Amino acid sequence: MSVLWTIIIGFVAGVIAKFIMPGDNEPSGFIMTTILGIVGAFVATYLGQALGWYQPGQGAGLVGAIVGAIVVLFVYGLFAGRRRTI
Repeated sequence: MSVLWTIIIGFVAGVIAKFIMPGDNEPSGFIMTTILGIVGAFVATYLGQALGWYQPGQGAGLVGAIVGAIVVLFVYGLFAGRRRTI
């Protein structure tokens, strides 16, 4: 059941992050939005544990997942913005 909740929270976090930080070269679609939120949750959990905000084994919540997804979107925008089309 925890995997299902991770996917649901990841999707919600991805949608909110894309709403907060819109852009032309951002990933779109249901699956990419869900992956964005899930990766954001993992980033927030890793950074939170490294900074001492979360205990080992404790994960980030919805707000942490949103912040992590915004960070992932920002980094994605840096790399995707450098691509050139001929």
